[in-house]
Amino acid sequence: MTRYARNMIGYGPDAPDPQWPGGAKIAVQFVLNYEEGGENCVLHGDQASEAFLSDIAGAAMWQGKRHWNMESIYEYGARAGFWRLHRLFTSAAIPVTIYGVATALSRSPEQVEAMKDAGWEIASHGLKWVEHKDMPEEEERAAIAEAIRLHTEVVGERPLGWYTGRCSENTVRLVAEEGGFAYVSDTYDDDLPYWLEVGDRDQLIIPYTLEANDMRFATAPGYITGEQFYQYLKDAFDTLYAEGSEGRPAMMSIGLHCRLIGRPGKLAGLKRFIDYVRMHKDVWTPTRLEIAGHWAETHPHTRKPRPSQMDRETFVGTFGGIFEHSPWIADRAYDLELGPAHDRAAGVHSALARMFRSASYDERLGVLRAHPDLAGKLAAAKRLTAESTSEQSSAGLDALTDEERTQFTNLNTAYTEKHGFPFIIAVRDHDKASILSAFERRIANDTETEFTEACKQVERIARLRLEDLL
Repeated sequence: MTRYARNMIGYGPDAPDPQWPGGAKIAVQFVLNYEEGGENCVLHGDQASEAFLSDIAGAAMWQGKRHWNMESIYEYGARAGFWRLHRLFTSAAIPVTIYGVATALSRSPEQVEAMKDAGWEIASHGLKWVEHKDMPEEEERAAIAEAIRLHTEVVGERPLGWYTGRCSENTVRLVAEEGGFAYVSDTYDDDLPYWLEVGDRDQLIIPYTLEANDMRFATAPGYITGEQFYQYLKDAFDTLYAEGSEGRPAMMSIGLHCRLIGRPGKLAGLKRFIDYVRMHKDVWTPTRLEIAGHWAETHPHTRKPRPSQMDRETFVGTFGGIFEHSPWIADRAYDLELGPAHDRAAGVHSALARMFRSASYDERLGVLRAHPDLAGKLAAAKRLTAESTSEQSSAGLDALTDEERTQFTNLNTAYTEKHGFPFIIAVRDHDKASILSAFERRIANDTETEFTEACKQVERIARLRLEDLL
C-alpha cells in the first residue's frame, strides 16, 4: 500500500471564514524572534560559530573558534535592536509574539521582563538556535522537554506556542505529542490556521512565513533597503485586505529579528508599514496565541473518516458502489498512491476514474451495461440501487405519463439494440425535457462516439455521488 504523506490540497477552494473578531478583514500578526545568546557558539558548548542570518556576507561556521564579528552582531540585537523594536510596538499598542529561544531568554532577564510588562506572548523557539535536521528523534524529544522546562523557569509560565525554525522532519509530530501546545508554527503552507491529527491529538497549526520576513535582508534574493521591505509588506497587506473585503479574510504573518530589523535603516521600513496598517479599519493585530484561542473556539476540530487512511475493506465498502455495481474499481484504486488530497470528493473521484479509464474495453463495457435503463423495467419494479433511484427521481423520471413512459421505452430499446449498452446520462444535470432531447440526438451517433460519451457520463455520475457521500 502506498500512501503519500504530504497535504497538497488543504482547504482547497472552500477555505472557512475565520470570523476574525470585530468582523476584521485581515489578521496581521507580528513575530519577533529572540535568538541572541542562543545561537551556535563555542561558549554554549557548540562545535562551531554561527553562520546564519546576519549582515556578514557569505558567513561560514568557524570550527572550534569564536567568531567575534558574528557574536557582536547578535549582541547588537539584544543590546540595541530589541529596545528599538520594543519602543516601536509599545508606542503603536500592537502586541507581539516572541519566538524565544530558551537559552537566549535565560541570558536576557531585562528583555524578558520588558516582554512580560508589555503583555507580549512569549512562545518557545526551542532550546538553542541550532539545526535539528540531523538530530536523532530521542535527542530532539529531550531538547523539546528541556526547552519547556527552562522557558518555564525563566519566564514564569510554560510556553503555549512553538516554532523551531531550523526543524527536522520529526519536529511537528514530537511537539504535538508533547501535548501542551495551543499551536505549532513550523509550517509555511497556508494563509489560515488548520488542524493536524497527530495520533490521538488534534494539534492546531498556525503557519509562519519566510517571505514577509526580515531574514530576506540576510539572504539572496533579498531586501537591500527598508523601503523594499515596506513595499513588499504593503503589497501583501493590500492583496489580503482586498480579499478580506470580498469575503475571504486571511492571516498575514510578519517575521522579525532583533539584529536585523532592529537596525535604524531597516526599521524605517517597518515603521512605515505599521503606520500604513493603522490607517485602515477592520484590521486585527493579535498575538499568535490569541489567533489560536479564536480558531479553537470558532472552528473546533471534528474528526471524520479519511479515505486515504481507510483499510481496504472499508474503502471498497464505502466507494464500491460509486461506479454502478463495479466494486473492482474501488478495489484497484485502493492500491494507488493516496494521500490527504484524496480525502475529498475530487480526490476520490480522481482515483476511481483513473482505474476506470485504465481498464480494458470489455471491463468498461461491463460498467456501462451495469447501469439501468432510464425509467425502464428495473425502475418500475423498484429494483434500482438507492443512488439510481434518487438520481432518476431528481429529474422526474419516477413520475412519467403513459405517453412519456412509452417514449422512453422505445428509445431505450432502439439505443440498446444499436450500441449494445443502455443510454447513460447524468440526470441530475438535466430535466426531463433535456434528457429526452439528448436521447434523441445521441441515438444517431456511431457506437464508438457513444461509448466515449457514455464513459464520460459514468464519470460525471460518480462525481455527483461522491459529492453526496463526502
